[in-house]
Amino acid sequence: MSLIDNENKIKELQAKRAMTQDQKEFDELSLQIDHLTKETYQNLTAWDRVSIARHPSRPKASDFIEGLFDHFYELHGDRRFGDDQAIIGGIGYFHSMPVTVIAQAKGKTLQENLDRHFGMCNPEGYRKALRLARQAEKFHRPIITFVDTAGAYPGIEAEERGQAQAIAECLYVFSDIKTPVICVVLSEGGSGGALALSVADRICMLENAIYSVLSPEGFASILWKDDSRVQEAAEVMKLTSYDLYEKGIVDYLVKEPTGGMQNDLKLVLDNIDQYLQKELDILMHTKEKELLEKRYQKFRKMGVMS
Repeated sequence: MSLIDNENKIKELQAKRAMTQDQKEFDELSLQIDHLTKETYQNLTAWDRVSIARHPSRPKASDFIEGLFDHFYELHGDRRFGDDQAIIGGIGYFHSMPVTVIAQAKGKTLQENLDRHFGMCNPEGYRKALRLARQAEKFHRPIITFVDTAGAYPGIEAEERGQAQAIAECLYVFSDIKTPVICVVLSEGGSGGALALSVADRICMLENAIYSVLSPEGFASILWKDDSRVQEAAEVMKLTSYDLYEKGIVDYLVKEPTGGMQNDLKLVLDNIDQYLQKELDILMHTKEKELLEKRYQKFRKMGVMS
């Protein structure tokens, strides 16, 4: 059975358990649920993790901003075209330290997702990120980015307004920005749309998040001309957090509760909070020249074959 089939079966058993009045039946159903849950999540495939990363109940960037930062004040617009709701950016306090937060934001409802283009950013979104990053550099505020996108918005209007240039400018600016940058990959990290906010001194990734050059569906369609081979594509692409950690691209894996972080967001928030505290303390005490050199070397060694 697939992950989705097993999850549906678990929900059926949980609903049945909630309705029973018999203690013996309750205990038997609990054992079945525990056994099936353990069996389902013990050996997840790459495609299983893709499914978890895309789960509709999975927490969004707004949940992390609310849970990690105090007095967050959102800033809008790129000062050139408009405001892109797919990027939430602003200033907040992290344990009394002022920080700049830039997050790719999916919605929680259909209308919210339509307004945010399902987390796919337009050029004005990336330019808003650039504006806030330069502001952070001016006041030497550390930058925390949250990545959660299937890719940059592919509309004609986005291309007309310079989508590729906006992404390229993000890569250029973040590679040399003179303030610490930490990136947190929440769920999906797709192509250049995600890479634009991923040039950082530290990159951490949620256990069930994925990061790749394109979706498994796109990979299977382009490479094999066969949409049915998406599960095979997910394995070949090496897109899971464990694959990226093994390759040295990701610095830290944030463990998730069984079934995904939607089952215990507080646990995940506490883990990220501790990680950010530790790394910010190191980065804020690193000299500027050393900070930039280490960031440069971090990305230069990616993809090197021994």
